[in-house]
Amino acid sequence: MTSRCILQTALLVSFSTTVLAVNYDLLQFQLSSSSVECQELLLQLNGTSKDCLKDRMNFKIPEEIEKSQQFQKEDIILITLEMVRKTSDIFRRNLSSTGWNETIVEDLLATLHRQKEHLEEIMEEGNFTWDHRTLLHLKRYYLRIVQYLKAKEYSICAWIIVQAEILRSFFFLDKLTDYLLN
Repeated sequence: MTSRCILQTALLVSFSTTVLAVNYDLLQFQLSSSSVECQELLLQLNGTSKDCLKDRMNFKIPEEIEKSQQFQKEDIILITLEMVRKTSDIFRRNLSSTGWNETIVEDLLATLHRQKEHLEEIMEEGNFTWDHRTLLHLKRYYLRIVQYLKAKEYSICAWIIVQAEILRSFFFLDKLTDYLLN
């Protein structure tokens, strides 16, 4: 009787692990697809950074994200959620000076919103802990971007530099989400 119960428990644990692994694979695919969509939308916004070279700035993406240090899968989900939230917040700011196509910006915000909702649902289902140091570094990174936009009075060149930086951050995000694959 005891061995039967142990066998059933072992099978249940094995099955649960397999189901979670499939979910992470699916999540990685969804995040990757959404990231590609966001990058394509960002590239459709007009403007080139060549005209704004004097306005360049190093926003200092957190080193632990830039170097793609090995995070736990749960940490990757939290980092991704924070990056999506902050990117969305940035593109909800004063865009009037950009001359950008509003439909493209709205599509970008809609894609980010879907991604955010999906990640929030996953977080509700799981038990997530967070390295507050990484979160703090990430918040400071996005704060530097917002402060830059304010200091440059949301000029077209400032937005073009920020657009390039957000594209760069998606590159690091893609590298991170690759760790979700088993």
